[in-house]
Amino acid sequence: MKNKKPLLAGPYLFWALSFIIIPLLMVFYYGLTDKKGAFTLANLARITTPENLKALGFALLLSFISTVICLLLAYPLAMILSGRDVNQTSFVVLIFILPMWMNFLLRTLAWQNLLEKNGVINMVLRFFHLPAWEIINTPGAIILGMVYNFLPFMVLPIYNVLVKIDKDVIFAARDLGAGNVQTFLKIILPLSIPGIISGITMVFVPALTTFVISDLLGGSKILLIGNVIEQEFQQGSNWNVGSGLSLVLMIFIIFSMALIAKYDKDGEGTAF
Repeated sequence: MKNKKPLLAGPYLFWALSFIIIPLLMVFYYGLTDKKGAFTLANLARITTPENLKALGFALLLSFISTVICLLLAYPLAMILSGRDVNQTSFVVLIFILPMWMNFLLRTLAWQNLLEKNGVINMVLRFFHLPAWEIINTPGAIILGMVYNFLPFMVLPIYNVLVKIDKDVIFAARDLGAGNVQTFLKIILPLSIPGIISGITMVFVPALTTFVISDLLGGSKILLIGNVIEQEFQQGSNWNVGSGLSLVLMIFIIFSMALIAKYDKDGEGTAF
């Protein structure tokens, strides 16, 4: 069986080579060369143009807000689930995982139909003679779409860490006179840092790079850095500039990986 282990890893190596390594090498090649194939850093420097800096800054702002909202919603929810001794195969946990099984585009389109001026929400509001909710094609709609799509990625890592905290440690703190607030601040919160860092990374990075949510819920009126890169590839057919801007975004991905490596060395917040 030991001799067959390299063969069993063959499909994974083929998958990694075909869909991870080769695409990354292509991004590096196009990002560091011009259309003639000569080495250049001009593609990376395009991030400094006013339009791209504005798109990057706005993407960072919306991603930060979405991540904070997800954290504020996810942490209490994860504590409630862990406090009720809900196991990982329960129906309650399945409810949070189920949206992740659905197509990302379909989920976003559903919110577009709900939020548009003649959508379901405004129809209900008009029925009760309430003012319409004009949120579509605004930053608020984009944040709502980000929070809805990425909230499970914040809940699950935090929940996974909280359920692994030894209950005897909490009981010992309370026996020594610690109240609920002290127990949370001194015991639960520090021990849940790996899950928090993993959740923040798993929400912030996709929120920063998304372009589908801003396209559908922002009405293509609000450009994020992901939209700029998508336009370079799809509309401008400029793979060099698009790859160069993608390399700039990899800085944030590498930084996020470094945070996980520092605060979640055992992978407690990433395994579920």
